[in-house]
Amino acid sequence: MSKVFDCIVLGVGGMGSAALLYAAKKSWRTIGIDRFEPGHARGSSHGRTRIIRQAYFEHPDYVPLLLDSYQLWEEIQSASGQHLFEETGLLQVGDPQGDVISGIRRSADEHSLDLVELKTNELRQHYPLFNFRDGDVGLFEKAAGFLRVEKSVCAFVEAAKQQGAELQTSTVVKRWSEGAAGFEVEIEDANGQNAETIRGLRLIVTAGAWASALLGDSMPGVASKLQVVAKHQHWFKINDDRIRLEAGCPTFFFETGDGCFYGFPDCDGHGAKIAEHTGGVSVEDPLTVNRELDTQDLQRVQQFSQVCFNAPRGIHIGHSVCMYTMSPDEHFIVDRIGENVSFACGMSGHGYKFAPVIGRALVDMLDGNLRADMQFLKASRFDAKES
Repeated sequence: MSKVFDCIVLGVGGMGSAALLYAAKKSWRTIGIDRFEPGHARGSSHGRTRIIRQAYFEHPDYVPLLLDSYQLWEEIQSASGQHLFEETGLLQVGDPQGDVISGIRRSADEHSLDLVELKTNELRQHYPLFNFRDGDVGLFEKAAGFLRVEKSVCAFVEAAKQQGAELQTSTVVKRWSEGAAGFEVEIEDANGQNAETIRGLRLIVTAGAWASALLGDSMPGVASKLQVVAKHQHWFKINDDRIRLEAGCPTFFFETGDGCFYGFPDCDGHGAKIAEHTGGVSVEDPLTVNRELDTQDLQRVQQFSQVCFNAPRGIHIGHSVCMYTMSPDEHFIVDRIGENVSFACGMSGHGYKFAPVIGRALVDMLDGNLRADMQFLKASRFDAKES
């Protein structure tokens, strides 16, 4: 008879790689299962960089989780010996009455976070690289910056292996079920062959864009509410030294009348990364998402860049496609099914910075420890709205 794992993690991307580590740290016999290799570019956690910030405009309730997440990022960075977090500071710009600026102020006030506020004339004086509209307000968060995302996923996986975790890739999860003796996960290889059943006592589902398929039978109310959209990320060569990381260029986020756009300084020789946070094209099958260059998306980003930068026009040198799995209210869904299954989904394009704190929470849920400050992310909030 095959061995029985203490914990099986389905999906070893952003959240799953962290969950794999924290499950292994409990001395649980743990295995992670994924269709792709760690740090792959077929899901949501790739594209070299992801913003990390504390003054969270989406909701103040995220801030305590972020403060814990910062500490856990320091721990994994130290353990891995890699430079995963770059504190560039984050400049967020928009109408003072807009969702972004007003939301940042709310979180900062509620949690006494350190921000610098700049009016339009101060923005123009301190940040001559950028153009600003009359009436724009800027909020600068020094403690913010970016994470090197693929390196971070791989760092969690390697740390988990050092703790004894196993990893099985090039593997497709067909279905899972619960019986009297625990869970059975039916798998096969990427060619639809070599069917096998993995058995375990606990299960964590962190499947990203594939969450609907893996949660559908057990949580149909959640699975039916998730929408996957394709998002494009673009890299530009901009002939202006002020946009380089070494010159002190911050990470930036602009709320404009045409949407929300974000970007990163030119670092590691890859060019400046710029993308639109809003919008996106609906995805029917995450496995066959169109990864070709979307010229309309590129034009929107180029138009933003031409308006945003007081610099020569950038040359487009690369792009990639990731997926946002959106919940109806654009907040995460982190919960349990019974006592022995936990899951995270619907990260809605702003989840990666939380990877260690959510990964740890998913494991703690299966050990009977539920964080009171994560109750606002429970799936039951949708039931309350429908009743």
